[in-house]
Amino acid sequence: MSLKDLPKLELHLHLEGAAPPAFIRGLAKEKSVDLTGVFKEDGSYAYRDFVHFLSVYEAATSVLKTPDDYARLVSAVLEESAAQGVVYCETFVSPDFCGGSDVGAWREYLHAMQEAADRAEARDGIILRGIVTCIRHFGPDKARASALCAAETAGDWITGFGIAGDEGKGKPGDFAWSFDLAREAGLRLTAHAGEWGGPQSVRDALRDLGVERIGHGVRAIEDPALVDELAEAGVTLEVCPGSNVVLGVYPDWSSHPIQRLRERGVKVTVSTDDPPFFHTTMSHEYEQLERVFGWETADFLEISRNALDAAFCDGNTRERVADRLKDHPNERTSDDR
Repeated sequence: MSLKDLPKLELHLHLEGAAPPAFIRGLAKEKSVDLTGVFKEDGSYAYRDFVHFLSVYEAATSVLKTPDDYARLVSAVLEESAAQGVVYCETFVSPDFCGGSDVGAWREYLHAMQEAADRAEARDGIILRGIVTCIRHFGPDKARASALCAAETAGDWITGFGIAGDEGKGKPGDFAWSFDLAREAGLRLTAHAGEWGGPQSVRDALRDLGVERIGHGVRAIEDPALVDELAEAGVTLEVCPGSNVVLGVYPDWSSHPIQRLRERGVKVTVSTDDPPFFHTTMSHEYEQLERVFGWETADFLEISRNALDAAFCDGNTRERVADRLKDHPNERTSDDR
């Protein structure tokens, strides 16, 4: 079985950030929206650094204006993911971009996205769940509106709440009210930290927001005591190596700490973050991990099991995904024994 065909789980995928450039260009043409500066001559997304990436991301997202646009986006993204062997995916979705955080409008967007996800599951067997995500650089007040949308629609499909955006804006504690509301609604919690912020940003997210997963979290490696704490507490990291390398968090794949974190007992998973922005796919991530760190199918199975254990889904969904992992060659070998 090729790396592309291995069954994969992805826990860290921004829905708008996964939009194929051709899809966004086509939508812009339909709506007569000028996206000058968003694309390079070769058709890929154009940005200079992380802060500029955020502005390009938001400019590209501006063409997504209706529930139907988001339904089409979900279909396009899941088609790409399924082609890479992804069987289960969690995506970050923000009410800020879906109806301006109005609960009624958010419900309409959510209904359209869920219907598209159901069609993709029936067609390709890929399962999608949503994590409502507030945007850090939009500030705590807008985060509260997003948290209310999340709390009002928590259930089998909206299963988590998180925070993304510019780690340089504000502190995790500024968003504690929103996370408390989401927790009370039964949502599972994650937060971006330890990407641009150092180890302290991870400590702050764990302490002030009470999250069980950390998006990225790789700079925890700079604090050995924190690494031990993550391992002992069983905190799962949603690691996106390709994203970290392209954005310059690390200069190259061999410098990335994912293997060192594993060796220290930290539970890591692998995701693509915003795949077309970073010229990656889940298969490409696997290929690089094999090339640079010598990972074999047993290592990839371990990563998938970590993701399944940490997934924000109900027991029935977890069992269905576990059945798909039985297609993994190492899983079949262990079953035979």
